[in-house]
Amino acid sequence: MDRLTYMTRLQRLTSTIMEELYEADYENLEAFVEERQVIIDGLVEEFSSQPASLSEKMEIEQLLGNDNEIVARMNVLRLEAQDWLHKRGQAKTQRNAYESGYTPDSFLMDKKK
Repeated sequence: MDRLTYMTRLQRLTSTIMEELYEADYENLEAFVEERQVIIDGLVEEFSSQPASLSEKMEIEQLLGNDNEIVARMNVLRLEAQDWLHKRGQAKTQRNAYESGYTPDSFLMDKKK
């Protein structure tokens, strides 16, 4: 692939994720990050043989401008997952308190002094 193809793919990928960012779940964002990394690796390889032009640098800077919003969405999803795990842990603790660890047919015997 050539650098123009990589740049076009990166632009399309970024546009797509930005359009659906607030409806995207963690799986969509994970797929975005993985695909973006493949594209970035290709661009790095391309730029190692011939440095990026001024227009390419400007386009990349523009695309990177979306990163703060994408990271913010990732943090929202992370906090939601963290909250769910915390609530799940509390529910498990409460459930364990009501689940008895004794045999229902057992007797309690006190010694008389």
